[in-house]
Amino acid sequence: MAQENFPPPVKWFDDRLGIGKIGKNNLRKVFPDHWSFMLGEIALYSFIILILTGIFLTFWFRPSMAEVEYQGSYSLLKGLHMSEAYESAVNISFDVRGGLLMRQIHHWAAVLFTAAMSIHLLRIFFTGAFRKPRELNWLIGIAMLFLGIIEGFIGYGLPDDLLSGTGLRITQGLVLAAPVVGTYLAFFIFGGQFPGDDFVSRFYTVHVLLIPGILLALITVHLFLVVYHKHTQYPGPGRTEKNVVGYPLMPVYMAKAGGFFFVVFGVTALMGALFQINPVWLYGPYNPAEVTAGSQPDWYMGWLDGAVRLMPGFESHFWGISISWNIFLPALVVPPLFIGFVALYPFIEAWITGDKREHHLLDRPRNVPTRTGIGAGMITFYGVLWLNSGNDLIATHFHSSINTITWVCRVLIVVGPVLAFWISRRVAIALQRADRERLLHGRESGIIVRSPEGAYAEKHLPISVYESYLLTARDRDTVLEVPPTTDENGVARPHRRRDRLRAALSRFYFADAVQNPTRAELTAADHDSGSASARRRSVNAND
Repeated sequence: MAQENFPPPVKWFDDRLGIGKIGKNNLRKVFPDHWSFMLGEIALYSFIILILTGIFLTFWFRPSMAEVEYQGSYSLLKGLHMSEAYESAVNISFDVRGGLLMRQIHHWAAVLFTAAMSIHLLRIFFTGAFRKPRELNWLIGIAMLFLGIIEGFIGYGLPDDLLSGTGLRITQGLVLAAPVVGTYLAFFIFGGQFPGDDFVSRFYTVHVLLIPGILLALITVHLFLVVYHKHTQYPGPGRTEKNVVGYPLMPVYMAKAGGFFFVVFGVTALMGALFQINPVWLYGPYNPAEVTAGSQPDWYMGWLDGAVRLMPGFESHFWGISISWNIFLPALVVPPLFIGFVALYPFIEAWITGDKREHHLLDRPRNVPTRTGIGAGMITFYGVLWLNSGNDLIATHFHSSINTITWVCRVLIVVGPVLAFWISRRVAIALQRADRERLLHGRESGIIVRSPEGAYAEKHLPISVYESYLLTARDRDTVLEVPPTTDENGVARPHRRRDRLRAALSRFYFADAVQNPTRAELTAADHDSGSASARRRSVNAND
């Protein structure tokens, strides 16, 4: 659209901000189309829903620990002493028009936000979308997930009910387990002895201002980098490392994204209207002398609770200092190590494989068996901890021994990830072999023929050009070798141990992986079958 055709207000802004040029350069930007890319959109839209519903709730929630006597419409709590925070949460649920609906939409959106980010990161991991030049965006995604979990937990603790108070009491114990600084951190967080009079107001400030502001900044940077690096895409005909095949941002993608936002909003509103979540009026106000039976945190905090339950109870004493290993290791050592490994994995894989190229085409998980096995092992590790967080409920519902369940989980936390890695890796390699056979010999037709000699064989039919491209749209793996002991000038190379370790890890990473057939193998297969099918002409195999 020419500038003279702009409406007067738009032309006024364009003269001063140059929005026409910005729109011309960006509104026609192409984005690929695949259902898995919606996972990131769900996370974004859930965050928007959280902001909108959170603004509504701030008008009525009172972040204060001042004691009041409840005189609201919920008769079972009438006359009970409680904090203003809990009273306002109950009033929002029963006395504010639409308050309960907004509370539940807000809570379900928080659950959906964390779940969508988790699955989105899994999609990025298994398809290799974290590779150069997107390592920074991977770190931003991990940071957003970590902040989202903290944000959800802090919001979960704001109503000052018995369930959230139990979780905060556990959190205080985890903080106190930190050697030397634990007592100082606990005092800073809670403003004195637990529960204190300041933690709700402090949590409220962090919940509505600090973390949302950081998340908003990270989301902005994340989306900017997606546009700057261009979106990744799955292999297919016409798709290369240097182009993007899809639809323009305006009008196609904007229309689809706008419609999908209302779908997510509608589903979340429906969940808030029909599915009860966090009924604080049933728990009652927090009392340090009481604990809610069968209390469970939101799902995204379950793995940390499960890790604490999994650890045997023992402690040590050094120079008058007690260290509770049963809290310190599962709460303050295991999570940073696990999250740190996940965050640094793109750099670890690049170092092992020696791959410094830019990647804009995604991997099929079967084509990177070791990475797929590592991902399955991490999911199993997380899953066992998450399962153990409900060991008490599992014991009561299935009439089992809680000690037996705990010991089974202690064994699984060691054996499970190894088995998951090995099984997933072997399955991926088997799928690679099946793809290779399909590429070389075609697809099975189900037709059995008999040769003049009396032998029976199944007739194979050529596969399509599209499928051939999909099966071969990857490079052959290169295993790193230990470099010579001296360089071209006869000088001894440093870091020999590091080079040997890297070569060994590279051999392990690519061990048993099935490579693309070479052009000679494809030609030989065509000759043996007696037909040089058209599918070969577009195959992207490497010699």
